[in-house]
Amino acid sequence: MSPRILSVASVTSLALFLTGCGSAQNGTPTAAPNAQHADHGADSEKAECAAAFAKLSDEDRPLVEAQGYCVVTSEPLGSMGPPLKLIVNEQPVFVCCKGCEKKAKSNPDKTLAKVEELKAKVKSESSN
Repeated sequence: MSPRILSVASVTSLALFLTGCGSAQNGTPTAAPNAQHADHGADSEKAECAAAFAKLSDEDRPLVEAQGYCVVTSEPLGSMGPPLKLIVNEQPVFVCCKGCEKKAKSNPDKTLAKVEELKAKVKSESSN
């Protein structure tokens, strides 16, 4: 193989590594709801979420736990680091990352309805 082909392959590999899985080219998460990466199990995801929750304020932690999932991607909050708090129509809403902020704010009524849906889902999961 020529050095040029190896160089192109190296740059491509590095670019894929740096962008990570679950990210589109525009920075918006693309993971499907409840998707798990091949190298992460449920226990690893729970540990990541717990570590992210520990970084939240005492006021925000129960709100995040009640919502449970990102209003945009439906991924578990905390799976991409500490959730981002938004205020939508004077109500706190949490998203998994900065890439979800614009979409969550673009349709406040839909976002707040999704929050209520997610809270019901979390409540249902905890009663099982």
